[in-house]
Amino acid sequence: MMAVNLGTRGVQEACDLLEYTNHPGGTALSDLRARHGHPDPHNVRLWCLGNEMDGPWQTGHKTADEYGRLAVETAKAMRQIDPAIELVACGSSSSQMPTFASWEATVLEHAYDAVDYISLHAYYEEREGDLASFLASSVDMDRFIRSVIATADHVGAKRRSQKRVNLSFDEWNVWYQHEFVGHTNLGMERTPRLIEDTFSVADAVAVGGFLNAFLRHADRVKIACQAQLVNVIGLIRTEPGGPAWRQTIFHPFAQTARLAHGTALRVEPTGAQHETTAHGVVDTVDAAATWDRESGRIALFLVNRHPSHTVDVTVDLRAFPGAEVAECLCLEDDDPRRTNTAAEPNAVRPRNDPTVRVEGARLQLRLSPVSWTAVALTTVHP
Repeated sequence: MMAVNLGTRGVQEACDLLEYTNHPGGTALSDLRARHGHPDPHNVRLWCLGNEMDGPWQTGHKTADEYGRLAVETAKAMRQIDPAIELVACGSSSSQMPTFASWEATVLEHAYDAVDYISLHAYYEEREGDLASFLASSVDMDRFIRSVIATADHVGAKRRSQKRVNLSFDEWNVWYQHEFVGHTNLGMERTPRLIEDTFSVADAVAVGGFLNAFLRHADRVKIACQAQLVNVIGLIRTEPGGPAWRQTIFHPFAQTARLAHGTALRVEPTGAQHETTAHGVVDTVDAAATWDRESGRIALFLVNRHPSHTVDVTVDLRAFPGAEVAECLCLEDDDPRRTNTAAEPNAVRPRNDPTVRVEGARLQLRLSPVSWTAVALTTVHP
């Protein structure tokens, strides 16, 4: 994925960058790439038409109409250079923006036929010690995704279009923005420390909920990029000339990426609920699952959102006769604020839960409060 600058730049600069990156050779810019040591094209397939263009903090901030017109003309020009690329139009910078929803609708009125995706961005943090609301943040993410799907489909219906615009959730994470004091380039400091958040067990559990939301909406959310990867609100922390270690949020991301394959299953949890200040009454257990027909493996992902209550869970496996537990990993701790550090890099990590069992056609397990659990099961091949 690569972004073009539609704030301080425009159509020509976007085409120049695409030519430099993807064109095989024989033009000024593709030949320049070869002289820079890359004779073969980089072959970048996915391009973002700007970034957070409704944000007043952006240099070159646009109205929805201004951006929509610029996006569609840029898309048309870029496809003339490389018809095989996919394009992402900028959605609102967050669902909390005053422009949200009307921005998406107006932009897609212009660019619906020219783009493949509309982008979403969301960051969450625990506020004022409200752990219950924070752990249920994926409720808001689910609502956000459904709203953008509805908006895109509304525009498609108005245009009598057979095309479907999908979603690119190309920025998401836990980010303690209230601790971010901003930065300036005036000092010209090299590699300054910026937004080096330290993440806890609770943060990892929230991230597990976000991943479940993406799996639930896998039919429309085709791209989901965790921002960022190293140091800056990163899954990995490093020190100059020193150690590197995995933050707590690394683990649900890594294990979900490893286990979730095939088809996303529709999971309908029933049972315990609890009240939250920010999201009202929520299901205590958040769940998602995948089934890989080729290997016959099921992956089940469970989050106990409750700050203090243990939950016993029963999973109906009648549709998968002969299912057996291959592994069960649980990330939890008596202290939901516990973190990994350079001195204790493995203080928080998923641990095997040997108590999980299949009895008859039912999977039985117990979820600790503030926990994320992944269960892999083998099944009889159809």
